[in-house]
Amino acid sequence: MLKRRLQDGIFDLDFTGPQSAKHLVESLGIPHTEISHILVNSESRSLDHLVQDGDCIQVFSQAANKANIEGSTAEPRFVLDGHLGRLTAYLRMLGLDCQYRNNFSDPELVQISINEGRILLTRDRRLLMHKTIQHGCLLRSLDPEVQFIEIIQRYSLKSWIKPFQRCLLCNYELQDVEKEAVLERLQPLTIQYFDEFRLCPGCNQIYWKGSHYERMLKRIEKAGRIVDDVHLEPPTGS
Repeated sequence: MLKRRLQDGIFDLDFTGPQSAKHLVESLGIPHTEISHILVNSESRSLDHLVQDGDCIQVFSQAANKANIEGSTAEPRFVLDGHLGRLTAYLRMLGLDCQYRNNFSDPELVQISINEGRILLTRDRRLLMHKTIQHGCLLRSLDPEVQFIEIIQRYSLKSWIKPFQRCLLCNYELQDVEKEAVLERLQPLTIQYFDEFRLCPGCNQIYWKGSHYERMLKRIEKAGRIVDDVHLEPPTGS
């Protein structure tokens, strides 16, 4: 995340006047959401600490703080910025609660994250530097597949995975529905070969174990092989 010339170890940073550790670290392009904790002169300090001339600051990333993430008892919920539509679908595929709209403004994203206690996922460093954001993740890759694995690993999502329980389009939890109730909306081959269906109460989308099912299973299994003991039976959409 740092510039390459600063990644080899200790370096000097010039600053003028009283500056908080948060301000100095973010001036290097590192949002505070990416920081687990800091040490100032080998002692633990908050990001509000006013840095003095000659202080030695050690910054530790969230990636090094996995044990604390794993110890959380609250199911993680997310809000994603408008460039992450594919990642949103992947996470909803796992049954995770993801708020998304492709035209959310930055202030809306901030307010949703704060008001609903959601983790803000974005590639916008400046957005995560907003002082009121408590939980967020700066995605490094442009590839949704890589982003998918990154989020699963960072937030240790294994225990929260409930595949194919949530609508990929609008985030509502799916409900079982009798075939006869949706028969007039089905294509002849679907009627012939499938008997189990689920319905989204939000957008009325119908889901079944169609052509996408096997591909979706493979995508889940590829994500670090973390779903080896997860029940993958409920039908997904086609």
